[in-house]
Amino acid sequence: MSTYYQPKKYAASVFESMTPADEVLPVVIVGAGPVGMAVALGLAQRGIPVTILEAADQVSFGSRAICISRHSLEAAARLGFGAELEKIVLPWVGGRSFYRDQQVLHFQMRNADHDVRPPMINVSQSEFEQIMVDTIEKNPLITLHWSASIAGVLRADDEVTLEVDCADGKRHLRARWVVAADGGRSRMRELAGLRMQGNNYDGRYVIADIHWESELPAERMVWFDPPSNPGSTIIMHKQPKNIWRIDYQLDPSEDAEIETQEDRIRARITKHLEWLQNDLPWTLEWHGFYSARALALPDFTHGRLLFAGDAAHLVPIFGVRGLNSGMEDAETLAWQLAAVIHGNASPDLLQAYSVERHDAWQQNVANAGKSTLIMSPGSHGYLTTRDAILALSVTRPEFSHLINPRQSSATNARISPLTWPTPADAEGIAAGDPVEDRRVVTADGTETSLDTLRGNGFAVLGVNVDAAALAAASATLAGALAPESVRAILVGSDTSDASVAVVPDADGGVASALGARDGEVFVIRPDGVLLCRIDGVGRIDDVARHLSLGDAPTGASAVVDSGPAIDPAELRRENVWMGLSDALDQVDENDREGFLARLALVLGSQVGQREFEEAIAAATDPTLTVPADRDADATIGG
Repeated sequence: MSTYYQPKKYAASVFESMTPADEVLPVVIVGAGPVGMAVALGLAQRGIPVTILEAADQVSFGSRAICISRHSLEAAARLGFGAELEKIVLPWVGGRSFYRDQQVLHFQMRNADHDVRPPMINVSQSEFEQIMVDTIEKNPLITLHWSASIAGVLRADDEVTLEVDCADGKRHLRARWVVAADGGRSRMRELAGLRMQGNNYDGRYVIADIHWESELPAERMVWFDPPSNPGSTIIMHKQPKNIWRIDYQLDPSEDAEIETQEDRIRARITKHLEWLQNDLPWTLEWHGFYSARALALPDFTHGRLLFAGDAAHLVPIFGVRGLNSGMEDAETLAWQLAAVIHGNASPDLLQAYSVERHDAWQQNVANAGKSTLIMSPGSHGYLTTRDAILALSVTRPEFSHLINPRQSSATNARISPLTWPTPADAEGIAAGDPVEDRRVVTADGTETSLDTLRGNGFAVLGVNVDAAALAAASATLAGALAPESVRAILVGSDTSDASVAVVPDADGGVASALGARDGEVFVIRPDGVLLCRIDGVGRIDDVARHLSLGDAPTGASAVVDSGPAIDPAELRRENVWMGLSDALDQVDENDREGFLARLALVLGSQVGQREFEEAIAAATDPTLTVPADRDADATIGG
């Protein structure tokens, strides 16, 4: 019996048009996808009534964005639906890639003892959205209208009027602010006359959900040129309740309309499952189609019309950055828009949202773009080098890092107008970086986490500072940002002020993760981003003042490398891969062999004879039978 999730239907909403005499709505959000609902929950937490308009009569159907990152789980917890979500998800920590039937990559994401949540979980977007709807229905500040599609937009200096098509006719709503979160085919973007800019990639993928009671592990599995579907790339992910997501690439010569018919999809999947020696029955539950795109609006703020999620930007699916990036948009937009509505900041603060999140899109594209060049190379040069990398990786595992999918991680806001300069002598985390949740123990022995202590607002975290002074500084910031929550956290031993959460940090884990010095104070934004790190609490008034202005102090910022160290050899191989690919694309197609011969002669003359002979042997090895991971079963399939 199938366990596939079937979302519930909602009756079309009935509401009246607003008249000029009616009080203008504070915020209307167009689109009840994850991003729109996350913005609504964040605003409602700050006391702001929100109206959501959704064109459909249910949440989305099908798995769609199934991979949810640790950072998005943190956001879900802050927005009030994380606990329910975590009851139904399937965690995973790594994956394997194969070239034909040989393993060429086995990667694992960080999953340390101090981590509160797994690095990645799988759950269908449909169920993710339903939990959000259930949470919203319990919130008296949020009104969600179903079967309400946008027909027109009229913008003025102080409000936006929306024409809405409903089941019983057209209606008009007036709002101070409108958030367009209506997805990649945004009607709001179209009505505003805005166009995205960027790149479309050539690769096309069919995606399908099947019910299949397989014992294969919950990990990302990818086959390049598998014997079951030669020339294609196949991705498999296990979801909860024995649902499997299968994505496979179409050849450029194949007709997408024909290949997305159910009989063709079943035939492709059958061939692959039979090659995996499957003898279990399975059923096709849902299917879709996508191509990789890296597009964005140049600016996400247009007067009182604000864009978020896929309505603002699109990223290639590889590395699962779409929904995860959208959740970051939502948290950032919610607290910044709330500060403007409550009069604690000028509308200039919203330009920081646009700058931050456009740069975040560029960060995501930089990583997802590299993954896309492996998963779906769009030129002769990149296809040639991709296939060479795969073949080499079978016997030369040092090349396998180029196949790494670069799974989604939280973006930074280092270039944000709000982010303070990082002190010149600082180590560890830089201002603008995300502050990850971690397990901690408070002075009274309670086992909790950093995110739980700081709640869903600002946090002022001091390291071995006076507790009373820290409490006073937090109260000052809270007064300036009211009704935004501000909590004080002390990493140290002073328990003299009951309003301060004290973390003794006996093993030094928190201070080490931050790179903190005694006396240093870290101001953390509601979205988990580090606003600034300052010496002592004396500059809290400056923090409040700059937030109200939507800017930060000027000055040079220290270069702080808070990420994992990059192996110089890996960086060199990556540069060779991309440089050679670009060169092959620029060479006349009738001179490619000659170009490669000339290149080999030039490079060969710069190394010793033994090294050159070894390189020739590696490049001409016809067997390709030695697994890259000698300690693992490197073959899956017949």
